[in-house]
Amino acid sequence: MSAPRPNPLLSDRDVDFQLHEVQAVSRLFSLPDFADHSRDTVSLLLESTRRFARAELYPTYRAMDEAPPVFEHGRVRVHPALRALYAGMVDLGLLTATRPPEVGGQHLPLTVHAVASAYLMAGNLSAYGYLGLTLGAAHLLEVFGSPWVRDTFMTRLYRGEWTGTMALTEPQAGSSLADVKTRATPAPDGSWRIQGSKIFISGGDQDFTENVVHLTLARIEGAEGGTRGISLFAVPSRRPEGDALVPNDVSVAGVIHKIGWRGLPSLVLNYGEAGDCRGWLVGQPGRGLACMFQMMNEARIMVGLNGVATASVAYHEALAYARERPQGRPAWAKDASRPQSPIIEHADVRRMLLRQKAIVEGGLSLLLSASYQADLAGHAPDAATRERASRLLDLLTPIAKTFPAEKGFESNALALQIHGGYGYSSEYSPESWLRDQKLNSIHEGTTGIQGLDLLGRKVIAGEGAALRAFQEEVDATVERARAAGVEAAWCDALRGALDEAATLTMELAARGLAGEVEAMLRHSADFLELFSVLAVAWRWLDQAAAAREGLKRGADGQDFYEGKLAAAQYWFAVEVPRVALLAKLCRTAEDSYARMRPEWF
Repeated sequence: MSAPRPNPLLSDRDVDFQLHEVQAVSRLFSLPDFADHSRDTVSLLLESTRRFARAELYPTYRAMDEAPPVFEHGRVRVHPALRALYAGMVDLGLLTATRPPEVGGQHLPLTVHAVASAYLMAGNLSAYGYLGLTLGAAHLLEVFGSPWVRDTFMTRLYRGEWTGTMALTEPQAGSSLADVKTRATPAPDGSWRIQGSKIFISGGDQDFTENVVHLTLARIEGAEGGTRGISLFAVPSRRPEGDALVPNDVSVAGVIHKIGWRGLPSLVLNYGEAGDCRGWLVGQPGRGLACMFQMMNEARIMVGLNGVATASVAYHEALAYARERPQGRPAWAKDASRPQSPIIEHADVRRMLLRQKAIVEGGLSLLLSASYQADLAGHAPDAATRERASRLLDLLTPIAKTFPAEKGFESNALALQIHGGYGYSSEYSPESWLRDQKLNSIHEGTTGIQGLDLLGRKVIAGEGAALRAFQEEVDATVERARAAGVEAAWCDALRGALDEAATLTMELAARGLAGEVEAMLRHSADFLELFSVLAVAWRWLDQAAAAREGLKRGADGQDFYEGKLAAAQYWFAVEVPRVALLAKLCRTAEDSYARMRPEWF
């Protein structure tokens, strides 16, 4: 296998632009929890993660994709490179960077952590998956675990000695957590005996650390049905007994053979086949799903970042290929002796590259905006700001999870298309990134589930408080853009799309209150797409404003700023007009697939 071509993974110039010129992340450093950080500390962290991602993670991606984990003698053996890669990621400090000093953290803003993580994801998302899952599990134990649970499990997860998982899904239940059947029975020693099965457990077994801790949903014997009867337990693959670790009756029943993310095994786990699987309660009985939502929402932001990162690495690969691949000549060039042109000179290739750029850089801006609200929700000194940010984060989460997954898949397909026949071969990387990207619209809640969540809960929560906060954010961006001299038509288009979305939301909410719930939710997927187009238009208008400001200052990089304005123009010309059609589908409750009977297919 030949060495991969150098790939920046993400554009350093774009990352700096998004953090400092668009998002103005330095405003967060005025908050007490972030006071120890500055632009210098951000630069140091990003430099170390960029270097590790490019020099260590990216060169191993193809090898891990071609040699997925092997299930032998009841254990999973992963690619041998993972031992060093995981240790290297732990050494970067990202497991605890956003956490408080009491657990070994540095209170780094999540907005910065997100960008640093995106470099690692773009380099090798399967390797990063172990780190991201472990961080989510440790944070869950930090917030909800008892002192013993934190001392026993959380500390080892944060130190990188063990890894963690989230174990929700069961073979018979899928995404319907109300149908969880794994059982928990109290034991005299204060632990619980766990019995049941889980499926699609990413990273559920590996051989580069000595233990895996599964954050597992189970139903206490005698608990009520539905989601209210579900509790959360920490269930290690090997449990501590004195100074030793002993098997905890958690077994791997099989490996799911995935088409992508092949370096991170997806497993079927059986608990308590010998009646000796022990778990420890996390949080209050019957409140397991409420606790798990912390990790699930963090995971949804992580999936969105995965989507951006996977689209980004493929975009940069396609861009480099288009610049160096000679083929054909301009339409006006009739002289066959004229040298062939690089394909980037062909208009249709530039069309595809511009669409990728609009998706990748718009998606990154969206994820950073969501992360910024998470920072305010967790660290703003006043309750009103925290509550407003929390509502905005809730609103943005299903969009930030879904847009990079759905449009990222399209972007990855365009990267393959630019490579032509070479792209449709395993000798080139775009096909593997396309396979990887598809999972992001499936795991941590499918696109359909995210649409139901956005329309059925998030936009109408608190009598529309989150939507009003979003309107205020958009209004502020429009004001900034007008002052910067951004095209008035773009500002007007965004404001018009926002008014359309707000009016539609009120109409659909009224329909639900009148008892027409099915009609309200029938086009929830279209509603989610509408809000995705709108939210990314908001982020592109903000980037256009920052670009205009940069040009006025005479800042270095005129080509960079002009490229930003061209991508913003593209989004407003091609995507924003779709808001009207999507709104019409939602408003009329168009019923073709609602009335379609199973026997008609």
